[in-house]
Parts: sequence; structure tokens; C-alpha cells
Amino acid sequence: MLIAIDGPAASGKGTLARRLARHFNVPHLDTGLLYRATAAGLIDKGCRLDDVEKAVGVARGLALVDFDEARLRGREMGEAASVVAAIPAVREALIDAQRRFAGRPEGAVLDGRDIGTVICPQARVKIFVTAAPETRAQRRALELAGRGEKVDFADVLEDIRKRDARDSGRSTAPLRAAEDAAMLDTTLLDVEGAFAAALKIVQERAAVAS
Repeated sequence: MLIAIDGPAASGKGTLARRLARHFNVPHLDTGLLYRATAAGLIDKGCRLDDVEKAVGVARGLALVDFDEARLRGREMGEAASVVAAIPAVREALIDAQRRFAGRPEGAVLDGRDIGTVICPQARVKIFVTAAPETRAQRRALELAGRGEKVDFADVLEDIRKRDARDSGRSTAPLRAAEDAAMLDTTLLDVEGAFAAALKIVQERAAVAS
């Protein structure tokens, strides 16, 4: 079973992807971490985030495991990743690794912003997860505060809107729902409600595919 989950920042797609992967006992890849790790590699080398040659080199050297998630999921790295992800050559460098992961015989769950449209257009199960910007900002603020980061809601909301504009407006693999993706708005759903809705979508799509 191959499940492709896309959506904007803090929509809940990562949480849903992890829950679905555990439920179906298949591996999960948060593809956003690849771009965050690329950004982190550039920062560690003292390179500019828009240095295409260096960014591609870092991207090609990444493994798909053993990420320092505590560092990568911080607010600063999220913004940096959005800049790096807009570089077409970086996205191209990471495509093969993501597709190899998706091709595992036991199946997989991948979440990101171009899974259903670019990485796994053949996936029978595609879900596009969204939520109101204010709801997403509140979730992200709570997440960051839980990590001990100082949070200002207005700043987080502004970051969310900037990332939405950057992700949707980039020339390569812009954030958009695949034509055959099921839409899931989590604005009014808690974690359990969102998971139940996502699970229902997967089961319905899997039944049709079989």
C-alpha cells in the first residue's frame, strides 16, 4: 500500500502520515525533513541558502534516516527549508531517493508537498490535508512552545503565510492538490478525528483499487 499525503505547513499531514504508517505497519518518510536537513547542512558549512551548487551537493549526500529531528523541526529550520525547497536542482537531486523509498515492496507512507503530483503520481491513495492559516499557526506555536522556543503568535502566522506563498508560487513542484487526491480539512478536527477521517479515505480508496 502506497499512501501519498500532501499539504501546507502545520496542516497535520505529518501526524496523520505517522499514524497511518503505524496502523498499516509500513515505513514512513517525512520528505520535508530532507529539505530541512539540506538547509541545516548549508548552514553548518557557512553557505548561503541560495547557493545552488552547494545545496545540491548536500542534498545528494543525505541519508533517509538518523535525522536530528529536534533541531530540524525548529522554526528557523522550517523557514530555511522553504527557501532551499524552492531550488529546482535540489528537488531534482532528492527525487530518486524518495521514489526508491516509495517503491518498497511492503508499501510506504510519504508526506510532503509534491508527493501526489511529482514523487508518487501513481499512488492509488492520495490525501491533501489543509486547515485555516490561523489554526495552523496555533498548532505550530504550541509545537514550538513545547520545545522551549519563545513564540509570538503573530510572527508564526506571518511565517505560515509566507511559506504558503513560497511553496505555492515556486516554479518547480509547487504545492497543490493532485487532481485525484481526497481533500481533508482538519481545521475543526482534533488528532483522533483527523486520523479517523484519513483512515476512512485510505480504506475507501484501497477498496476501489482492489
